[in-house]
Amino acid sequence: MEIHALYDKLNHAVRGRTWTREEFMLGFVGDVGDLAKLVMAKEGARPHPDTSTDAALAHELSDCLWSVLVLAHLFNIDLDRAFAQTMSQLETSIKADLLTAEAQA
Repeated sequence: MEIHALYDKLNHAVRGRTWTREEFMLGFVGDVGDLAKLVMAKEGARPHPDTSTDAALAHELSDCLWSVLVLAHLFNIDLDRAFAQTMSQLETSIKADLLTAEAQA
């Protein structure tokens, strides 16, 4: 959240206001788009000058993670708890589906 606070200070100094939650979401969408382009380039589906190293991919993954953390903070979401609960639900669902698939095989 320190970086978020610094961006707020910068935006206020430059633009006279801070970003809204919607603007953070749009920034995240942009980061996801950049990540998608890098993944496609690393898989050979499109050209990109940064595919020779993993640094650009690591940077975009970090940007995306940062955006998720900021959005969770801005919406007062306990991300630790939500993540654990979601993974538990997914594990239960996948295991049930796996049992069904194995029984049908």
